[in-house]
Amino acid sequence: MLDSERLALAAHVHVVLRRKTGRVTDTEWLAANADYAREIVRFCRLRALQDELPELDEWADKLERAMQLSPAQARTQVPPDTPAPQRPEPARQERYIGGIR
Repeated sequence: MLDSERLALAAHVHVVLRRKTGRVTDTEWLAANADYAREIVRFCRLRALQDELPELDEWADKLERAMQLSPAQARTQVPPDTPAPQRPEPARQERYIGGIR
């Protein structure tokens, strides 16, 4: 697969993850680094199971093939009761006085 095709696939995975889970990825690093791709595949599969998002599992398969990851390396069995990774809540600052914007 061409580098440009891998980059396009990584960009699509990035968009799907951002929309469905709020996760942000580094698309260039994802297209170039097998270890990072393996971790993103694992994350996609985890969230696909937990959030019932089959689309994430499909994109994990495509990424796995594009990066030529061994299915045994990338596919992890995730118990259904495993909690999803949580992002910390950003600290809120009051920008406005009272109700005026």
